[in-house]
Amino acid sequence: MTSVQGTDVEIPAADGTADAYLARPSDGRPRPAVLLYQDAFGLRPHLRSMADRIAGAGYTVLVPNVFYRHGRAPVVELPEFIDPDARPGMWQQLRPIMQSLTAERSMRDAGAYLEWLAASPYVAEGPVAITGYCMGARLALRTAGAYPDRVAAAAGFHGGRLATDAADSPHLVADRVKAELYFGHADQDPSMDPEQIRRLEDALTAAGVRHRCEVYPGAPHGYTQADTAAYQKEGAERHWVALFGLLERTFGER
Repeated sequence: MTSVQGTDVEIPAADGTADAYLARPSDGRPRPAVLLYQDAFGLRPHLRSMADRIAGAGYTVLVPNVFYRHGRAPVVELPEFIDPDARPGMWQQLRPIMQSLTAERSMRDAGAYLEWLAASPYVAEGPVAITGYCMGARLALRTAGAYPDRVAAAAGFHGGRLATDAADSPHLVADRVKAELYFGHADQDPSMDPEQIRRLEDALTAAGVRHRCEVYPGAPHGYTQADTAAYQKEGAERHWVALFGLLERTFGER
């Protein structure tokens, strides 16, 4: 692991300025880029530490506040340890914010994030990789479909509602994806039930997308997030192995 430098940055986005966190190796050399999409709780110290870990393996990592239209992160007050059951009012605040981030808005934003990375002196030429968590898994899949020539790999962990009956369900972009995809599903996740998992797998297979979908046994929705009540150490460590494996297949050993 190399030493890492983290800085707060601002990105000209579709409807304003998105605050973001950039983590990169301290040597300043251009590295392959990884776009990290947040869960519902947003940009906070835990996501910064995740970005630092990825950067320490030799990548430049950008974590945008995808809720920037509602203010700088965190857009709602967050405790140091997040337990939604203990604070049910948190979801009442977050739900309308999440719903306001439509597929169209989020993909206009994705273009801005990708453009910013392409212009950064800390990013090597070529396509990027994406990793997304919870709602970020949906953003990762949509971005791979909306910008197929810009995304070489994308991973989603404990993603919900990836393959619904909705007309704009994320899985419907499968026929546009060129990236290799990986999904680590939580088997204790009502937002991504076995029917949706099969529907996603079928869509990716039919489109000829290189992919792997795995169900993590006993894992709850949110299992990678160590600052929440949903954290599961076994699932989180398995996710790191899968993510770094995908990055190495895409960019080679760092």
